[in-house]
Amino acid sequence: MMSNHHYVAIMAGGVGSRFWPGSREARPKQFLDMLGTGKSLLRLTFERFLPICPASHIFIVTNIQYKDLVKEQLPEISDNQILCEPSRNNTAPCVCYTAMKLADLDPEASFVISPSDHIVLKEQAFLDKINLALDFASQEDALITLGIEPSRPDTGYGYIQKDQEIKDGIHKVKRFAEKPNLETAQQFVSSGEYLWNAGIFIWNVKSIIQAFENCSPDIYNILKKGDGSWNGPAEQEFINKQYPTTPNIAVDVAIMEKANNVYTIPAEFGWSDLGTWASLHEECPKDDQGNALLGGKTIALDTSDCLVRLPAGKLAVLKDLQNYIVVDEEDVLLVFPKSKEQEIKQVTALVKAETGDKYL
Repeated sequence: MMSNHHYVAIMAGGVGSRFWPGSREARPKQFLDMLGTGKSLLRLTFERFLPICPASHIFIVTNIQYKDLVKEQLPEISDNQILCEPSRNNTAPCVCYTAMKLADLDPEASFVISPSDHIVLKEQAFLDKINLALDFASQEDALITLGIEPSRPDTGYGYIQKDQEIKDGIHKVKRFAEKPNLETAQQFVSSGEYLWNAGIFIWNVKSIIQAFENCSPDIYNILKKGDGSWNGPAEQEFINKQYPTTPNIAVDVAIMEKANNVYTIPAEFGWSDLGTWASLHEECPKDDQGNALLGGKTIALDTSDCLVRLPAGKLAVLKDLQNYIVVDEEDVLLVFPKSKEQEIKQVTALVKAETGDKYL
């Protein structure tokens, strides 16, 4: 059942540099139609949460330079529902800011905080777990994270070790583990005790603000000075001045690894964090040769396991290409081996050194 005290905050401030040249500084991947659905990842995420709470209870945390993009893609929301960060300080300051703003609006609020650029294929299973978490968070002093049942040993995710089940489907967390090497990941998965850390958190405002006061007083003390300005004309001025002085740290490290009231809900809902071109290739429909062909028109000759993304009206002819990423995006053409795609982030640094910001 939809509660008047349930809220959602969607984090949409990142650049997504591993998705260059699709994702650019001026228009990052969360604002792009990556899946060919006619909707951006942000729009899909926003719509996914509408069964949880009304549009008036969904807040977007983004970089100030993307405010107009958010308004363009989510015309249902008001200016006060867009939290504009003047600097990129990772997720801990973002969570604390959101919690203090929501607590000022509704001291009984419980909220989900979620990335804007993930894929969820089984939406009802996802909503069931979110509702379970919100119900628990509204009654208990609990910091909850959704843990994804791992389908393979993956070195690209952090892991959560679950402890005993304390209530139907809800476990205490034993520990968080950083991204492992392959051998450790295999041990994690075979043990049956570990889940992928999806970066989706649920809590009530009192619990998370108390956790910041206890575990991360540096962030708490800076943002606490904003009391009296939240949800009013002075809020943005305060944030512009104080937010850049907060430490650059993830909420996992600042809070979740330190607190003793942390819980996880194991889940399987067809999740991908869509972190790389290869993960997009996995999620897209493919031809008989395993090629995912997006946009434009591709003639693929003796070509297999490639991701090809073209602008509308563009023709690409590929011959004897295996396991490649081919992305034609406005003024940049990227042709890159899929097996080396982790290097794309470094390539953007090289591009910047050679040409400045023009192509970023």
